[in-house]
Amino acid sequence: MSSVNETSFHDLFKSENEIPEEYKVPEIYQREYLLNGELVEWKGDVTEIYSPVCIKTENGLQRKLLGSIPNIGPKEAMEVLEASVKAYDNGLGEWPTMSVEGRIKCMQKFVYLMIKERDLIIKLLMWEIGKTLPDSTKEFDRTVDYINQTIDALKDLDRESSRFQQAEGTIAQIRRAPLGVVLSMGPFNYPLNEIFTTLIPALIMGNTILFKLPKHGVLAHYPLLKAFKEAFPKGTVNTLYGKGSEIITPIMESGKVNVLAFIGSSKVANGLKKLHPKVNRLRAILSLDAKNAAIVTKNANLDIAVSEIILGALSFNGQRCTALKLIFVQKEVAEEFTKKLTEAVSALKPGLPWEKEVKITPLPEINKPSYLKECIDDALAKGAKVLNENGGFTEESFVFPAVVYPVDIEMKLYHEEQFGPVIPVVPFDDIEEPIDYQVNADHGMQVSIFSEDALEVSKLIDSFVNLVSRVNINCQAQRGPDVFPFTGRKDSAEGTLSVFDALRSFSIRSLVAAKITDSNKELLNTIVRDHDSNFLSTDYIF
Repeated sequence: MSSVNETSFHDLFKSENEIPEEYKVPEIYQREYLLNGELVEWKGDVTEIYSPVCIKTENGLQRKLLGSIPNIGPKEAMEVLEASVKAYDNGLGEWPTMSVEGRIKCMQKFVYLMIKERDLIIKLLMWEIGKTLPDSTKEFDRTVDYINQTIDALKDLDRESSRFQQAEGTIAQIRRAPLGVVLSMGPFNYPLNEIFTTLIPALIMGNTILFKLPKHGVLAHYPLLKAFKEAFPKGTVNTLYGKGSEIITPIMESGKVNVLAFIGSSKVANGLKKLHPKVNRLRAILSLDAKNAAIVTKNANLDIAVSEIILGALSFNGQRCTALKLIFVQKEVAEEFTKKLTEAVSALKPGLPWEKEVKITPLPEINKPSYLKECIDDALAKGAKVLNENGGFTEESFVFPAVVYPVDIEMKLYHEEQFGPVIPVVPFDDIEEPIDYQVNADHGMQVSIFSEDALEVSKLIDSFVNLVSRVNINCQAQRGPDVFPFTGRKDSAEGTLSVFDALRSFSIRSLVAAKITDSNKELLNTIVRDHDSNFLSTDYIF
């Protein structure tokens, strides 16, 4: 079984001329942002964007400069907000009043234009956030699939709504209507996919969008600005760049945001909601913190458990809200399990995102390596050990995964969401211990149970279904398939996302009703027959 030594770690980074031509990207100095249907030139301050991939130079390792983005201020941010408010126009704007069929055609045009930028966006994902080539490719393709699935789901929803209902002498048509201006803010770890899982359903339901780009992965959206501009009416999508603390605060304080679609920390989400002067008018769709546990009992197939936990804990270096971040293992099998886990981690190939079979890549967050070291050092000081050779070894933006054992309740790794390549393993005697952990945890997103004993699994299922939103049996925690609901309990989420649920989350049921009289029936028939209303319609979208 091979392992990584310190010398080969330094060799992971290359000089400029060692990077294959097919994976190089041009530096992008973005001097424009999307405002009211135009790409407005920006002449002010900019923020330079650096890659987590370091380059060997005469002065040592240096993060590669990828380009820059506008650093707009509060004044420009409020102009962006006003463009979104104007485009919505209290629900009377072109986009919110457009027929469902019309909005679908605009979205199909966007997908067509998006696919044209596929290769460049995949390269930018690799360079900006250090995601591997297969994972970057999967993120793009999955996002396209998600948009197409959303279009199909909206067609189904519209078909269900394309008839009149009668009850107690009243006739009505019930459809879903938009909510208003949506502030969309997403994370760096899935800067395309996760953001679009809120932005796309919000958009296609007739809302207008304020799109705050993520701190990392921001340039990957640059090729899509023209697609947004060309596919949708002006003001429908407007982009925000800059420091969130400076530009988002006045936007929220204005009270003009109707929906907050945010993926990030619960602390930030709570702060944003409190800024809104009319909280009851603000709908929040939030995907937040998670500390997903895996439970490996003495009845588990350890080979399956190790394989799935490696995927769950270390896919994209563990930088996923659905990552497995705390592993409980029953003491009877702890020695065998940790031996197998350690061997599997040691065999993982570190490298640059485009290299074949690479599993561990550089981390985009500059302070992440030092934070992970703090967590590991805290555990070591309180009696734990790093079991795998070179576990936690750091070289600039690289951190090799560390299996830390035995972790207990006194350690930071037990409580804090590490969001990185560290696997804390907690031994336990009684099955009630991991249950108690979940009861007392601040988070409640998912759990993974590894056991072959039906009675044991049954008990754990019944214990956890009311503590978390998804219980995984003998497999890693994950978001997909996208048709399944994605949410969480406690501080982990607000609202539910899936292809089906998201359309409902970003809309409200609205109806037109009348008493069943001959004159009203004639009136409604005339409106429907002459297609005078985009809301009242019995058209069937194929």
